[in-house]
Amino acid sequence: MPDSPDPHVAARVESCASRLRDASPTEVLAAAHAEHGAAAAIAFSGAEDVALIALAHDAGLAFRVFMLDTGRLHPETYRLIEQVRTRYGVTIEAVLPDADAVAGLVRRRGLFSFYEDGHAECCGIRKVAPLRRFLAGVPAWITGQRRDQSPDTRAEVPVVQIDAANAEPGQVLWKWNPLVAWPSWKVWAYLRGADVPVNELHHRGFVSIGCEPCTRATLPGQHEREGRWWWELPAHKECGLHAPKP
Repeated sequence: MPDSPDPHVAARVESCASRLRDASPTEVLAAAHAEHGAAAAIAFSGAEDVALIALAHDAGLAFRVFMLDTGRLHPETYRLIEQVRTRYGVTIEAVLPDADAVAGLVRRRGLFSFYEDGHAECCGIRKVAPLRRFLAGVPAWITGQRRDQSPDTRAEVPVVQIDAANAEPGQVLWKWNPLVAWPSWKVWAYLRGADVPVNELHHRGFVSIGCEPCTRATLPGQHEREGRWWWELPAHKECGLHAPKP
């Protein structure tokens, strides 16, 4: 089980969450910067995360930026990474999975075992373990989670929280979610209005984009998460990055 957070820190985080409940994403980013400085890290993977990078850039707020390179991303995603790096002058740290763990999985189960028994093992090796390794060296991370992304799993996400699930023993890890209250249309209104680079796949019907084998375009009227792990139940459509440890 995750360690219980220090009650004093927990009270501070709860106070921040209450104070920032109706704050704009830029105000939340400013609060994160005031708390942690440039040591906080934005997790970069999708449109929401590019919005955070752009908002921080325009506000003059410097953060670390990292991405989980699973080795199975779309070519279009790698092109987006370069566009963002060049456009905003940020260093994007690539966090890779353990090569021996990946090789062992492929040797034992092949390249597409997740279609048979779920994506948990593959995501655990390619995403969750590398994330926790990276987060061991930072005081806080900043995500693009939105409450309407997945009503089954993200409806109650607060604007800031203690991330006990991904923290090392004795570590106090803050997790900031500046876009929780923004619906999808508001994110895209900002992206278009600010001419922010986006993944080319969005123009081909892809809404939520992850690894290539586990992502597909959605049809009109489908929820965005229906394009992720479409062979599984809605409550299972998380890779483990935002789920509690068992």
